Amino acid sequence: MHRTGELYGQFETLEQQKDSAALGMWIFLVTEVLFFGGMFMTYTVNRHEFFTAFGVGGNTLDIKLGTANTIVLIMSSLTMAMAVWSAQTGKKKLVTTFLILTLGLGCVFLGIKGIEYKQKFDHHLIPGHNFDISYRVNHPEPGESPQVLAAEREELAKAWAADPNLNSHAQLYVSLYFAMTGLHALHMVVGAGLLLWLLSQAVKQRFTPAYNTPVEIVGLYWHFVDIVWIYLFPLLYLIDRHR
Repeated sequence: MHRTGELYGQFETLEQQKDSAALGMWIFLVTEVLFFGGMFMTYTVNRHEFFTAFGVGGNTLDIKLGTANTIVLIMSSLTMAMAVWSAQTGKKKLVTTFLILTLGLGCVFLGIKGIEYKQKFDHHLIPGHNFDISYRVNHPEPGESPQVLAAEREELAKAWAADPNLNSHAQLYVSLYFAMTGLHALHMVVGAGLLLWLLSQAVKQRFTPAYNTPVEIVGLYWHFVDIVWIYLFPLLYLIDRHR
């Protein structure tokens, strides 16, 4: 395969090359929608079947960290869009700046997610033999409000009465939480790798108004990953939340 400047040999023009790359990315994203769609369907069916346990499981998530991550990803979509705009308009220095900001925000998201995962480990909410939906209430951290703990114990007592297999069904919720957010985080890691590659090209000032296809294609991927989180956040954190 030969290459003339930025044009690969199988294409006649840069415009044709760009259209082909965009079509390829959209086809890939459709397969990703089908993949995530299966997980969303699995979650929806089990949520309907074990609504009480899933509600209790949702209450174990840190709403502040989830909200912070949502804001971070929305901001990263903005900076990614600005990187695409900068490439299209020939503002080469701004391309680098906005790509760095996008990468930084992506790393912040992954860092916050790591904190959430550690909380699950500390509270015995890792699926397996030691899983205990009541652990945090029975082993409160210093300084926790007695009123809040009393309310949580009352909620758990009602949930146990409604669902005698609460621990097992809540474990199913947490398993889906790790599967869905873990897969999303994996996509974020892949996106971070793509951003690093774009940065290596941007510092060489390769992107111009005539050739900016890689920035646009990676931008499509990044926006898709952000949109997936916009669906994950309310499904996992907000439905039937009591606190």
